[in-house]
Amino acid sequence: MEKAENDTATDGSKPTLESQISEGGVAPPSGFFARVNQRILSLKHFEARGIERVPVTERLEKVGASSYMQMTMLWFSSNITANNMAVGMLGPLDYSLGFTDAALCATFGAILGAMGVAYISTFGPVSGNRTMVLARYFMGYWPSKICTILNIVIMLGYGMIDCLVGGQILSAVADDHLTVIVGIIIIAVISWIIVLFGMSIFQTYERWAWLPQLIAAFILVGSAGPKFDTSIQSTGSTSTINGNRLSFFSLCLSSAVAWTPAGADFYVYYPENTKKWKTFAMTTAGVGLAMAFANLLGVGLASGTFTDASWSAANDVSSGALVVAGYQGLGGFGKFLGVIVALGLVANNIPGTYSAALCFQVLGRYGARIPRWILSCVGVVIYTVCALGGRNNLYDIFENFLALMGYWVTIFLVITLEEHLIFRKTRGFDWTAWSDPKRLPLGLAAFTAFIIGWVGAILCMYQIYYVGPIAKLASPTGADLGIWVGCSWAMIVFPPLRWLEIRKIGR
Repeated sequence: MEKAENDTATDGSKPTLESQISEGGVAPPSGFFARVNQRILSLKHFEARGIERVPVTERLEKVGASSYMQMTMLWFSSNITANNMAVGMLGPLDYSLGFTDAALCATFGAILGAMGVAYISTFGPVSGNRTMVLARYFMGYWPSKICTILNIVIMLGYGMIDCLVGGQILSAVADDHLTVIVGIIIIAVISWIIVLFGMSIFQTYERWAWLPQLIAAFILVGSAGPKFDTSIQSTGSTSTINGNRLSFFSLCLSSAVAWTPAGADFYVYYPENTKKWKTFAMTTAGVGLAMAFANLLGVGLASGTFTDASWSAANDVSSGALVVAGYQGLGGFGKFLGVIVALGLVANNIPGTYSAALCFQVLGRYGARIPRWILSCVGVVIYTVCALGGRNNLYDIFENFLALMGYWVTIFLVITLEEHLIFRKTRGFDWTAWSDPKRLPLGLAAFTAFIIGWVGAILCMYQIYYVGPIAKLASPTGADLGIWVGCSWAMIVFPPLRWLEIRKIGR
């Protein structure tokens, strides 16, 4: 992405009047605020562009091997992080799965979820539009705002989790001389500084952030690996074990697929002739490999708590303390690596915060008037406050938050696939209509299918606060079928409804 970083028209580092005009033709603010905003946007490498479509003339001229590799590095850096280790820990600890069962569910769940992210990512170069702007073409102009609100919840929710896990690790490294609260604030402030500048600094940071993280992860394998208990077995009756396998697999899938509503945001500066299959492959590799590796480390650390008393005690403190316990025996170097792992969560936090700021703009013309950098500040404040309030309930947040987000994302993904492959195969897309409700689908079919899918997910969900009647039938202890039933119901009802919508309304 070097050219995009140096080309002021491409990365938006030199503000223009057009880049400040919101959708719907609202004029940019004037007066004192406008002068302050102009001064900030004139900073070198500061991205002025918001949700406006990136014209073909303002993108990279060509894509080489390094640009495709950047796709993988971006996602690998973002996901080889401690929060995904914490997801893996849930297999043995919360679902009573053995090492092999948990490892297989974590690996294949991560890879399948990564494929959903990769599919949506292919629309970034061809359209020049951000992901939630693309949703207007699949869900309709007004119904897509529901997805936008839900995506804000996902991205800020991940920010909260990142700050929480990072704060726990920093506190454990400091032997509790540094509180989790201070650790949370440290992670939030570093993330805020980088995301404030936008795409140029963000892409540069993610290009290299994976390296120290990968080194720290490999050392963790060497240090903690001998204590992994690969012999632990899944417990419960056959139906209970099968239900727990499905629930944990769905949770790991949800963790990966949650990036889908942001997938295209980071590729809008790539040219239209970017190879779709390469975009798909490189994105799948970046998300899938990183998440699978991090999840497996989490499974291993959790398995060790069954036989090692010190690890069990660390886990009683927090998941971050368990990660730090994996470096036992390395002395001060182990604590240094713990700091590296904690700071690595910044790489996971940045894309989510960036995407959430764009989503605020997508919600309407008033949101679009607010510069992206201000909305980034708002997002950071929101998830920092939430992290401070939920710092003692990480596992509950993971188990409930990720599953709920997976429900709507997979339903949205199914509707997108069917609209693309069935109804747009010959009609194509007019990407210049991104802000014109009269030229975009009305979205009645998509909205109806989305609601029906949600009804199916609710009837089949298995969470602490609610167990659907169908989920109770799967096993004595329940199984989370929400993703699968929600997707299948939406998949069945959308095509006939969309056919009827096109025939009666014409768009």
